[in-house]
Amino acid sequence: MNFPEMIRLLMEATGAVAFACSGSLLAIRKKMDLLGICIMGVVTAVGGGMLTDIILGIHPPALFRNPGMTALAALTSVVVFLIAKSHVNHPEHTKTEHLGKTAMLIADTIGLAAFTVAGVSKARVNGYDSLFLLVFLGTLTGTGGGLIRDLLAQEPPYIFTKHIYASAAILGSLVCALLYDVIGEVPASAAGCAVVIIIRALASHFRWNLPRVSDEA
Repeated sequence: MNFPEMIRLLMEATGAVAFACSGSLLAIRKKMDLLGICIMGVVTAVGGGMLTDIILGIHPPALFRNPGMTALAALTSVVVFLIAKSHVNHPEHTKTEHLGKTAMLIADTIGLAAFTVAGVSKARVNGYDSLFLLVFLGTLTGTGGGLIRDLLAQEPPYIFTKHIYASAAILGSLVCALLYDVIGEVPASAAGCAVVIIIRALASHFRWNLPRVSDEA
């Protein structure tokens, strides 16, 4: 395994753990049982990659051929469940809930960044160099799992409503794709990740959102 492949694997593992935490935390908030929590964690972690594999014609998708990421996401979900259960009767449970929302924001941001550049890299490794396709697949890989998660949880899709979420993935994909041939896969991936994280952090802190017809909730 060469260095770019190692980095690619590390990014996918980081994204899987982060998105599994995100999906599990939402499932806990929705009062799902352990199975529901695991399913939500796994779907969030591998859903975007599965959609990307289908579009690229990779059959069966990687999650079925190499279930390591699926197992990692399921294990992460169980750990999140055990941690949450140990704090449910804690005297500072309200404070813990607030920390849970913060943790979900951080996990979502890390997962989004990792999978966005992973989607661009996967498309390039499979021989595609169309800028539109690279940006589309990067965005889909980064946001697809979260979209499926929100639909299963009957939540308004996060990518359409919160803190410039999909827009961050689009810009991160664009930066990664444009720099890929200029500075190489690993530096381009790092730059794409940085763009996603910075935009998400600023949007969350300053409560940036794209314009709407009405701001009434």
